[in-house]
Amino acid sequence: MRVHIIGTGLLGASLGLALSAQQHRVTLEDTSPTAQQLAADLGAGVLAAGGSADPDIVVVATPPDVAARVIASALETYPEATVTDVASIKTRLLESVRALVSERDLDRYIGCHPMAGRERSGAIAARSDLFTARPWVICSDENTPVDRLGAVIAMAESTGGSVIHLDPRIHDAAVAKVSHVPQVLASLVASQLRHAPLEEISLAGQGLRDVTRIAASDPRLWTQILAGNAEEIRMVLLDLRTELDEVIGALEIGDDSGDLRPGATGVIAKAIAMGNEGHDRIPGKHGQAPTAYAVVTILIPDTPGSLARLFNDIGDLGINVEDFRMDHAPGRRLGIVDVSVVPATQQELEIGLLSKGWQIPESAIEKEGIA
Repeated sequence: MRVHIIGTGLLGASLGLALSAQQHRVTLEDTSPTAQQLAADLGAGVLAAGGSADPDIVVVATPPDVAARVIASALETYPEATVTDVASIKTRLLESVRALVSERDLDRYIGCHPMAGRERSGAIAARSDLFTARPWVICSDENTPVDRLGAVIAMAESTGGSVIHLDPRIHDAAVAKVSHVPQVLASLVASQLRHAPLEEISLAGQGLRDVTRIAASDPRLWTQILAGNAEEIRMVLLDLRTELDEVIGALEIGDDSGDLRPGATGVIAKAIAMGNEGHDRIPGKHGQAPTAYAVVTILIPDTPGSLARLFNDIGDLGINVEDFRMDHAPGRRLGIVDVSVVPATQQELEIGLLSKGWQIPESAIEKEGIA
């Protein structure tokens, strides 16, 4: 497959790396000579002097605010190629492209959105496995030529992506909830730390890190994304504001006693419970139904090789790690690792790790007097 990638940022360069690893012929183009040279040097493809010669697919991986114009140009420059993109907004982009090209050329355009990314940007942050096991949305319709749709599907699957077909409007409503609004909220929470005293921030634990992880994202890119999907994002934020106002009202002190108003605790509990309900609907591993795992907490020294030794010992016990997270003890060179396993293996894991000298605070077997 001959693929020409226009735009060599994180997604474009990662796509080039993934396709090149599968022996596809990839050419690169970017308005920045430095950016395209860097992507080529990293192995994402080869530079195309004056464009690519007769590509099968042209992938537009430019910022959203210029994507429509670049897509239209690509349809004109490569009259035989299928043109796609990786932008995270689909409805407005399709409307913009439709206004720029003929209906005949529009049949060669198929909108895509691989649901993958990182907090870092640019080719230097690119990874060949960025799309592995990630949803790759394709927005086609009954007028899309079967052979062109098949080629885009094949390209997506070559990267390890899992193809999902969605209507553009359904896609935009979905990403507003699962991607765009979370970015806004992470940024707003992190912004509250700008002027907080250092002694307050020093108390930060894994909860704050989890909530604010994506707050390090590129402001320029996210301004374009939010503007491009403004209607859907605004609807979600309005619903969120209603619930937030209810919580704010519940937290108001009712009188001189310093107590909350009657009924306030019910409002707060309801908000947390609704969050539990929503959390339980988030897909589990490999997109499967959510699964309740047992969590085993292990204390490990913050020294080279400790984490590797822990996982090696778990492997020797024949127990699969379903998920894990790691935090650091404040002021101590100590790691706190939460390992998620199938509940039936929890006791076996705890007994095995204790026998190998690992510290497990308040393990179930110790509580039951088994150890």
